[in-house]
Amino acid sequence: MVKPQGTEGQPERTGEATRDLASRIASAKRDRAVEDNRASADASPEMSGMARGMRIGTEFIAAILVGTGFGYLIDLGLGTSPWGLLIMFMVGFAAGILNVTRVVAKMNAASPAPPQSDPGPGAEDETDK
Repeated sequence: MVKPQGTEGQPERTGEATRDLASRIASAKRDRAVEDNRASADASPEMSGMARGMRIGTEFIAAILVGTGFGYLIDLGLGTSPWGLLIMFMVGFAAGILNVTRVVAKMNAASPAPPQSDPGPGAEDETDK
């Protein structure tokens, strides 16, 4: 059997082409998984201090701005200037403090305690009484 010109190096049957393609895809997926594992191992599991500060500050400022924006819109719609703005500013401030305490609690729960730190009172401390 004579091959047509330009088909040199290509598999003769579709089954061979499919197997070849499947093996190349599997190889690429394995290489990608190895690279992803290497990248995640290199990344720090904890946020840096600057990243924590930026997130906390952003949570606080965003809540204040949203509350103030809603207050301004209430004042425009109802004509209660400046009371809607002032009240919603205080609500936004309270929401900002609530957001910050939630974020800090979540960050503290996610980060492990240093090896030599005191974990606080535990069950063994209460049994001594």
